[in-house]
Amino acid sequence: MKLLVVEDEPKTLQAIQQGLEESQFEVDIAYDGLIAKRLALKNNYAAIITDLILPGLNGYELCRQLRAEGLTTPILMLTALGETDDKIMGFDAGADQFLTKPFQFTELLARVRSLTKRGTQVSMTAQMLRYGGVEMNLDAKSVMRDGLPIELTAREFALLEFLMRNQGRTLSKPTIAEQVWDINFDTGTNVVEVYINYLRKKIDRDFPTKLIHTQFGMGYMFREE
Repeated sequence: MKLLVVEDEPKTLQAIQQGLEESQFEVDIAYDGLIAKRLALKNNYAAIITDLILPGLNGYELCRQLRAEGLTTPILMLTALGETDDKIMGFDAGADQFLTKPFQFTELLARVRSLTKRGTQVSMTAQMLRYGGVEMNLDAKSVMRDGLPIELTAREFALLEFLMRNQGRTLSKPTIAEQVWDINFDTGTNVVEVYINYLRKKIDRDFPTKLIHTQFGMGYMFREE
């Protein structure tokens, strides 16, 4: 997993970078908020770790501007300020967690692992669902995977949305039929299987990582392999 660490104090930055790399993370670094913003919008990070006091853009403003750009990457904010009001300002700006200095690296690592684990879940905003390279724009009714457009019918779109919103859960055929088709499931019909196959051909067939999985005897699950 790749992380972005934003810190203008060289010794602190070096210590964090070294510890994370020894913990098998790939780390990009930035010394000020403006560079951090460019990197965050250009690259795909599992999480961003940023100091509060920074040149260029401070941590609050960096976080606020990234969220305004639609970035949903988890953000851990490091601060020497432990007051509740400061944390509220950070959360209002879009930060996910705070860690007050000084801190033990083990505590930082635990926070990062928690955030990156959560980051593997479906990322949801009011207009977008994202997971496993799939981006679903709920307003435009468009779908892309790894930057490539995927053409779906209205029913296929509804089925994919339901799968993504329930990522990691086994969904039975009756549940899918009731939620996507708004009908009571008839055990004599294979409509769910047919549409799952349609969706697999479009979402999974041309990509190495499969997302739609059959749970034999139970239903289907949307998850990364």
